Parts: sequence; structure tokens; C-alpha cells
Amino acid sequence: MKLNELAPAPGSKTEAKRKGRGPGTGNGKTGGKGHKGQNARSGGGVRRGFEGGQMPITRRLPKRGFHNHFAKDYVTVNVSDLERFTGKEATVESLLEAGVISRSGDGLKVLGNGEIKKAVSVKAAKFTATAKEKIEAAGGKAEVI
Repeated sequence: MKLNELAPAPGSKTEAKRKGRGPGTGNGKTGGKGHKGQNARSGGGVRRGFEGGQMPITRRLPKRGFHNHFAKDYVTVNVSDLERFTGKEATVESLLEAGVISRSGDGLKVLGNGEIKKAVSVKAAKFTATAKEKIEAAGGKAEVI
């Protein structure tokens, strides 16, 4: 292959539309803008969210509550989910790999719902009191990271 043989993939490069260059182009005269009106003018058009003077939907709908942007988004796992986990050490990465959890979030929180009979060493950001109890009763270890 030589430099003069290089070419883009067929159909990847298209010519720019030349508006207002006569009726033969299909975009002559008004250039696809129609006749007169605000959108036909240079610099015309309305801002995003403008509804022709009607009260915009963002102002019509009520805004309620408070959303804390600094809140941590923990992924929760029940003790019963750890029972079907095959590994010896449960971390966010190993649980993701095993398909026990579907995302990593800001950390892992272990909840005490269900039973666990095998010893599993769990490394998580948070544990509920019952979860810690059940893991340690089964011979495992609950380690806060």
C-alpha cells in the first residue's frame, strides 16, 4: 500500500449540502427554511425549553425534596447471596466477577437477610449488625475497608 492509495471507507465522507444554490439542488430559494417567520431569519430561533410564551414544562412541574449529591451509593448484598458465592474471600471485584452483584457503586454493604453456613472472609465498606453476627457465627470474617 502506498500513500496515494489511501482512501476513506466508501460512504464515510459525504459532500456538504450547498443550500440556496438554485432549484436544481432541491434546497434552493429559501434553503429549507420555508417562508418568513422567526426560524427563517438570521440568528432566528428560540432557546432550549422555550414553548412560545407558554409556561415551560420545567417551570410547570413541581420540584420536591432534596437530593444529596455527596451521598454514597452502596451496592447491597444479602448474607444469603454470599452462601451461593463459591470463593473464599468476597470483595467487590470477586462478587462482580461471580455475577453476585451487577455494578460496583461507591462500595459494598452487607445486609443480614438469609442464612450462611460456610466460612467466607468478606471485605466490605459496611456491615449490618446481624450480617456481621451471621458471618462470624459461620466461621467467616467480616472486615471493614
